[in-house]
Amino acid sequence: MSTHSYSLGGYGPQKRSAWVKLTARDSAVWRLDWVMVLTGVALSFVGSLLVWSATRNRTDLNHGDPYYFLTRHVLSLVVGVLLMALTVWVGHRRLRGAVPILYGASVLLALLVLTPLGATINGQRAWLHLGGGFSLQPAEFIKITMVLGMAMLLAAKVDAGDREHPDHRTVIQALGLAAAPILIIVLMPDLGSVMVLVMIVLGVLLASGASNRWIVGLCVAGAGGAVLVWALGLLDQYQINRFAAFANPALDPAGVGYNTNQARIAVGSGGLTGKGLFKGSQTTGQFVPEQQTDFVFTVAGEELGFLGGALIIFLLGVLIWRACRIARESTELYSTIVAAGVIAWFAFQSFENIGMTLGIMPVAGLPLPFVSYGGTSMFAVWIALGLLQSIRVQRPVSA
Repeated sequence: MSTHSYSLGGYGPQKRSAWVKLTARDSAVWRLDWVMVLTGVALSFVGSLLVWSATRNRTDLNHGDPYYFLTRHVLSLVVGVLLMALTVWVGHRRLRGAVPILYGASVLLALLVLTPLGATINGQRAWLHLGGGFSLQPAEFIKITMVLGMAMLLAAKVDAGDREHPDHRTVIQALGLAAAPILIIVLMPDLGSVMVLVMIVLGVLLASGASNRWIVGLCVAGAGGAVLVWALGLLDQYQINRFAAFANPALDPAGVGYNTNQARIAVGSGGLTGKGLFKGSQTTGQFVPEQQTDFVFTVAGEELGFLGGALIIFLLGVLIWRACRIARESTELYSTIVAAGVIAWFAFQSFENIGMTLGIMPVAGLPLPFVSYGGTSMFAVWIALGLLQSIRVQRPVSA
């Protein structure tokens, strides 16, 4: 049959050809993991409602506009999805060649935070003010570039066929690449981001096939380092207070334990089905600090109840499950390591955020991926999702 013997709504041959390529079963659009994409959108949609509920009455924050945070959150989501699409279009393999530039740029931005250009919020000098009410948190981008950088180093000889697993020298190089940004973030200090980066390092090393001695050694060194930091008094007072409140929830409930106590009250008062969206007394009364960012899960617990909170956890679980499938089905070590780094990032940060809300983890100032308000964090998680999608799209069709 002639290729011109059918019609697609009056489209000419060139437009017909583009349409066929776009909708073919082996096209990039068809091969996207749409379950993962739609799960991310669903989480961000739920997050927009929770952010709106937490901020619509906060005249001290929203400049008198009840839609201020909602509008910016949705805008961040739209930009994030576009960044995901751009990442898929560029591809994780082409980004591999640009890793030195991207890594250097992210480290430079982190260093700028330590200069007069940096801004301190809640005791953490972790932001760069861009003007117009916008700010940038370089630590979020370091999560991406560190995953890519370590994957590039650890997989180089293996993907080239020279070795079956990374050798000790390669592992040392990868750890050196990770150490520089981690030390910079320690100086901010942003211990929450440091915790995530450490988990990324462990996840990446596990996926690379490096010797288990490195994993054990890093865990022992990390525990010893934590004890040393505490013994030498290198932590700021507000950080010590957070750990003290975690260890003893009854300690100073009106002071250092205020955040966690109010968070537990909010979550516990929601019951099975919640009080209803926009009807939470803790949320409406503004009793929980940073409720649109770090403690956004308390809005879900109070207003949507156990079922609403369980839905968010379920969606996060679906996203991580799909990411694990992509890692398992990858045909090259570089792609596997990138996927594993993103999985470690999403899994730990989700657990830490929800855990600190429930009182089973110390307060660390980390947003809930895809849900919390925050432009830089939203951009970063969608770029990471784009990396996962690129790995899926670029694998062989038969895989």
